[in-house]
Amino acid sequence: MATIRVVLADDHAVVRKGIREFLEEDGDIEVVAEAADGERVKELIHMHAPDVAILDIRMPGATGIEVTRWVRSQALPVKVLILTAYDDNPFVTAALQAGANGYVMKDADAEQITAAVRAVYHGQTALDPAVARKLATGLPTAQSDLMPIESLTDREMTVLELAARGLTNRGIGVQLAISDRTVQGHLANIYAKLAVGSRTEAVTKAIQLGLFHLPQAGE
Repeated sequence: MATIRVVLADDHAVVRKGIREFLEEDGDIEVVAEAADGERVKELIHMHAPDVAILDIRMPGATGIEVTRWVRSQALPVKVLILTAYDDNPFVTAALQAGANGYVMKDADAEQITAAVRAVYHGQTALDPAVARKLATGLPTAQSDLMPIESLTDREMTVLELAARGLTNRGIGVQLAISDRTVQGHLANIYAKLAVGSRTEAVTKAIQLGLFHLPQAGE
């Protein structure tokens, strides 16, 4: 089994120590570096090229959201998992729009957080169940602002559900007996209909619309 290499950023040393200990307990996750502020974690990401960056929201220098935007602007092949105490919808939405692959609360069980790391590593979107519920219930007053321009077809819904479970385009194609190009076409249509630009945003909006429920990390 490949080791998942992690860079961990949190401005509290005691918190970092606790997270590191339970992450490394099973042996398939290694914390290769730690940072106490947002600017330092950028340096460490460049230096170590980790598989996953675990970021707190509020840190000196740069917030976890700002670091996430930076990771995406650099087109780095790093999955980003936000691990924080803030579950307010504006924080969650901003993090996901910035390109975070997951958002988990610090008070989650150690097993849930470890599962979330593995989930984002494998390309899945990992949302804390409490966060997912808040997203689903915290809809704008004007429901029309949230509705897609066109309804998704049954095939597009299937493609989106498989994408939410972490399947690659090739994996979705094999599952549905269609070509990679056809999968790409379905995803392009989904993004256009939902007015989003990524899988994470598409999954989040689908949850808000009640189109389906996100599988919990590890399922």
